[in-house]
Amino acid sequence: MPNMRDTFLSTAEEIVNTDPDVAVVLADISAASLAEAARRHPDRVINVGIREQLLVSTGAGLALAGLRPIVHTFNAFLVERAFEQIKLDLSHQNLGAVLVSYGASYDMPAEGRTHQAPGDVALIDSLPGWYVHVPGHPDEARRLLFDSVPGDSRTYLRLSAQENSEPHLGIGLQLIREGTRGVVIAVGPMLDRVLRATAGMDVTVLYTSTVRPFDAEGLRAATTGVADVALVEPYLKGTSAHCVTDALADRPHRLLTLGTRRDTEVRIYGTLADHDLVHGLDAGSIALSLKEFFTG
Repeated sequence: MPNMRDTFLSTAEEIVNTDPDVAVVLADISAASLAEAARRHPDRVINVGIREQLLVSTGAGLALAGLRPIVHTFNAFLVERAFEQIKLDLSHQNLGAVLVSYGASYDMPAEGRTHQAPGDVALIDSLPGWYVHVPGHPDEARRLLFDSVPGDSRTYLRLSAQENSEPHLGIGLQLIREGTRGVVIAVGPMLDRVLRATAGMDVTVLYTSTVRPFDAEGLRAATTGVADVALVEPYLKGTSAHCVTDALADRPHRLLTLGTRRDTEVRIYGTLADHDLVHGLDAGSIALSLKEFFTG
């Protein structure tokens, strides 16, 4: 089965071939995969080279010209390197675009810290009015891309090499497993390992591939009385903590946040599994954290 990145590229080519109002902007990354689309539509499949700030600014210019830009590269370059352009050229001018990244927090450990961006969603979250999607399966990535192209929204679609075994194509917080001792929210590719970690635990498991806007009503519906909530995100720990707190502001609650570490910069190379372990995001570490929280 194609992975998220391959699924995105084939879907983007399908869209640009059928919708004359859509353009794709690249910065060398994935350009070879879209070479045929660029040959067919040289004015709407544009490779700016390794110039990520120009990548975003070009997308904004295309939006000003009435096109719907899909802007793509690795997230460390798309969000962190070009954040000023995202802020000024898109948000401050109220222009729409679909930013699509690949690399997640540490999908390319052999490339080192330069290709890691665990803070990307937190950065986008500092700007108002953005949709943020974190699919956990290629089918979700395809659906979310199709859903994001119409209109003029500002959307960030975060793709990952890590994925769940099955897609969940609903919207908002989807009920996966029901329990009575508390609620665990699994974001994107965290779901399968959360399900392994909570096997035998009497907890509700909710899943979402869309973190902004956050489904506050869905969380409130899943919690009653004194709420114990654990949030498991595949990026910077606590990124959505303020959303949970706001949703439950009038209810007594406890919150555990799991995600990539904030207390140190992890510079190891290693493997994906090594990074999962260092950040406590492998199934075993998640299980230990959840058991201590729900029984403590």
